[in-house]
Amino acid sequence: MTLQNGRTVRATLALLGALMLTVGCSSMDGNSSGLEYEPQVRKSRAVEEEVGALSSRLLEMLKIKGKVTDLAPMASSCQVGDDDTKKYRSVRHPWSIYDVDNKTLEKGMNNLAAQLPKQGWRVVKDGPDESRNRNREILAVHTKTHTQMEATWRKRSEGDDPLISFAVYSRCFRDPGHSS
Repeated sequence: MTLQNGRTVRATLALLGALMLTVGCSSMDGNSSGLEYEPQVRKSRAVEEEVGALSSRLLEMLKIKGKVTDLAPMASSCQVGDDDTKKYRSVRHPWSIYDVDNKTLEKGMNNLAAQLPKQGWRVVKDGPDESRNRNREILAVHTKTHTQMEATWRKRSEGDDPLISFAVYSRCFRDPGHSS
């Protein structure tokens, strides 16, 4: 479960960069946190474990074999409007499955799309992304935990090998033990 080549590293880093821009907690509705929900008080470690377990289930839902990047779920600051970013945390888990041909990756995406609703996920999008390649993208929300998932089948392009990249991330929360 380790990164095998520079192309996969670049794809993972690109995914991380995109997540930092698109995954936020900044939708406003006037409550004290500036969110559409009140952040729960939870320990970062517990949320990391929850997100990691959900990621493992997503890998199982693919029902394909390949190499998987070895990145652990990680907690970081969660931007909430103009509020102090030190108050809130979010856990993100970016990972990819690669070293598999496109036919197998297509099968994996089809399996994922079929299994998500059966496993407690509400699919909010299953279609092409905004890229020039129009890669297939599945966006879903876990109905119990409100964890969000983005899966993108990146077909071979610009010298990169095909892969499915995942971003699994929690809602913002308050960690009572986190002060920095």
